[in-house]
Amino acid sequence: MTTPDSASSLPIDAPAGAPPRRHPADGADGADSTRRAARRLRVLRAATALGAAAGLAGIALGFLAPSRAGMAAGVALAYLGLSTAVIGRHRARLARALPAPREGATLVIYASQSGFGGQVAQHTAQALQDAGVPAQCLSFDQVEAGRLARCPQVLFVVSTTGEGDAPDSAAGFARRLSAAAGAGGLRELRYGILALGDRSYASFCAFGHALSAWLQRQHAQALFDMVEVDNGDSGALRHWQNHLSALGGGVEIADWDKPRYADWQLAERRLLNAGSPGAPAFHLALAPPAGAPAPGWQAGDIAEIGPRLSPAEVARVLGKLRLDGATPVRCDGVDATLAQALATRIVLPEPHLAALAGVAPQRLVDTLPPLPHREYSIASLPADGRLELLVRQTRHDDGRLGLASGWLTEHAAPGAAIALRIRANRGFHPPADDRPLILIGNGTGLAGLRAHLKARAAAGRHRNWLLFGERTAQHDAFHHDELAAWRAGGVLERMDLVYSRDGGALRYVQDAVRAHAGTLREWVQDGAAIYVCGSLKGMAGGVSDALAEVLGEEALLRLGEEGRYRRDVY
Repeated sequence: MTTPDSASSLPIDAPAGAPPRRHPADGADGADSTRRAARRLRVLRAATALGAAAGLAGIALGFLAPSRAGMAAGVALAYLGLSTAVIGRHRARLARALPAPREGATLVIYASQSGFGGQVAQHTAQALQDAGVPAQCLSFDQVEAGRLARCPQVLFVVSTTGEGDAPDSAAGFARRLSAAAGAGGLRELRYGILALGDRSYASFCAFGHALSAWLQRQHAQALFDMVEVDNGDSGALRHWQNHLSALGGGVEIADWDKPRYADWQLAERRLLNAGSPGAPAFHLALAPPAGAPAPGWQAGDIAEIGPRLSPAEVARVLGKLRLDGATPVRCDGVDATLAQALATRIVLPEPHLAALAGVAPQRLVDTLPPLPHREYSIASLPADGRLELLVRQTRHDDGRLGLASGWLTEHAAPGAAIALRIRANRGFHPPADDRPLILIGNGTGLAGLRAHLKARAAAGRHRNWLLFGERTAQHDAFHHDELAAWRAGGVLERMDLVYSRDGGALRYVQDAVRAHAGTLREWVQDGAAIYVCGSLKGMAGGVSDALAEVLGEEALLRLGEEGRYRRDVY
């Protein structure tokens, strides 16, 4: 059923006559914003200096205190002070680099009946603040609709109550916002949604889905796909943190709840695109933990990787602090050497690292926060006997390798233990029936699509269509022989490959979607599901726009509501 493009499409309105809650205006001109940004930068610099001083004082207290309580207080003060210094330094850098925000901070808006959603929203706002992104946390009933309509970026944390109802604080929200947005909708609004729910109820995360569909009809721009959380699932919350890290410019945000990793073994690492104009991409195979029960997962699931610092970086830190890497310590409940433990920790930047000289090895390990996890689409099935990944190596502007991609593609030696946890990604699991399947992706997104093709082949479901884009056919045809064999064997009924650097008429995978519009409509009319995997920036939005042109915006929204349009984009 087509839902009208109006506030009534979101079932959270108060009675039409109910007066909206009023709040003071939040507007400010450009000069005010510039002055606020300058003041914020001065405050950040002062906080950085004070944090460093507090850290040094804490270290001194830790050494000089006569009691264990005093020593503990010293360690705590050192950690908080130096952390403030590190965060202040990062935030000052971003404050210089980012323009003054329009209409103020990123809003983190929550609707919670029990209070858990409010706690998650507070953590979210704090994480953004720590990453240098000004943020303000508000309940739905605290938000003045005019301000939200003008806000460039909003993160929603929303619960669902009863059998699909919105929390009380969200009553009337859609009506008030629609009135403020006007006929043009919310085209300038960028948003993300964290939906909290319970799968034991039939209408799981119903309010989150309703809010998402309504925002799409208002032409707001999704920063990423909605994250669903079942009963406070820590894996889904870590996935949300991954998005927060990206919004903060890639700053490391320690996991709120650290994954319980198992040690897998790096069994194979193979470069797939030698000579490519793009960054190196590797096929990785990981053997499961010895002696453990056979792990299980489905196509669409995610590997959470616990990265490690490079041996050279660990050696640098040990040398700077004049410590012996062979010193035995306890790290996360297990025995380890100091070198092994430091490889799992976020290291303070150079100006503050020297302040830790002389700190006892165990205290150092206990003080430094763990490295955050990274996520990768799984490219294989349990029947393959190993977990396979497709990982592109990334580099920072200064030439340093990315944290996790550097560990997996270069620093980890063959046979090395890789900390890994499998996270179920129900929103990208295969269709339960034999309906046709259209798989669209680019780059390392082929990993998730490959797992789906393996699952379809194993189930004998052969009406599959792959549309895939990369840079060059000569160098970037990932898993070409395997795809060709599936095409020849009938597993792939259609396969359209597009290479952006080869000068063809079709440059990107979204161009292929438009070029084959008639066939795509026929497949959808036959009940096909559309799965998209790959880069959020560029590809995902381009494919979404192309599908909306080919199928119509309302038809695409209905596919999403029916579970026939699913994405795993990053």
